[in-house]
Amino acid sequence: MKNILIIGSTGQIGSELTMKLRSNPQNTVVAGYIPGAEPKGELLESGPAEIADITNAVQIASIIDRYKVDTVYNLAALLSVVAEAKPLLAWKIGVDGLINVLEVAREKHCAVFTPSSIGSFGPDSPKDKTPQDTVRNPLTIYGISKVTDEMLSNYYHHKYGVDTRSVRFPGLISYMTPPGGGTTDYAVDIYYSAVRGETFECPIAQGTYMDMMYMPDAIRAMIEIMEADPAGFVHRNSFNIASMSFSPEIIYDSIRKYIPDFKMVYKVDPLKQSIAESWPNSLDDSCARAEWGWKPEYDLDAMTRDMIQRLQEKLAS
Repeated sequence: MKNILIIGSTGQIGSELTMKLRSNPQNTVVAGYIPGAEPKGELLESGPAEIADITNAVQIASIIDRYKVDTVYNLAALLSVVAEAKPLLAWKIGVDGLINVLEVAREKHCAVFTPSSIGSFGPDSPKDKTPQDTVRNPLTIYGISKVTDEMLSNYYHHKYGVDTRSVRFPGLISYMTPPGGGTTDYAVDIYYSAVRGETFECPIAQGTYMDMMYMPDAIRAMIEIMEADPAGFVHRNSFNIASMSFSPEIIYDSIRKYIPDFKMVYKVDPLKQSIAESWPNSLDDSCARAEWGWKPEYDLDAMTRDMIQRLQEKLAS
């Protein structure tokens, strides 16, 4: 990677990935955005930014030509809860948009990263240590789109030689940007409530386990897989990656080690709960570990310490 386009650069993942890649002076990183979601502050000032609407293949191709892009991170998507409210838009962005990117990448000889998700699994999948290769059958448009994206990416690799790569993200937790409508967002909101001294209303029921990951590990995974030697790959689209699995009461207890007076009550959201129950409790990431050396750095306690410290600094400023 040297000349990189990030589509969706102002989102929760994209904003942090852009800055991390720009920290390498050898990289030129174009922050792609859509009108209404313009980059601001350091994200705008630290490098080039261009309107990059994933539904406009001509626009994407023009950016790739202008900056001699060799790698595209395609992060455009509607998250799970938002996608259920807007299924046709979710498909247009998530699937039709990916086809645009893959077609341009085929013509321009670019590598493409498109994230998949724990949401690509469904109620028929094994719940614990869900294998890399197993039955899926997701029940949400978000999950259906992600399975389709994985298959399309594999198709373009095998038929046209496009260098496609991907990971299946668990729920992602970050102090940098607010949540964007995902089922796992409670695991971000709970830290904000704790630091603010508020009682947290948990939308997910007690005992509901989901895989989660701290954003620094997720950013590192995206970079490492694109820099990995593909000679070791058996899989490409998409690798399970994992870090920690917990239920609401477990993250609550983790926070109370540092904020003993913190309070939480349950106010279960039926849609979020139904989605959560259709997903695995935990993922088996042994293929990613074996094929490109994946290994997380944060466990729950390390993440909690860092999240609380970072949010205390952020909310005090």
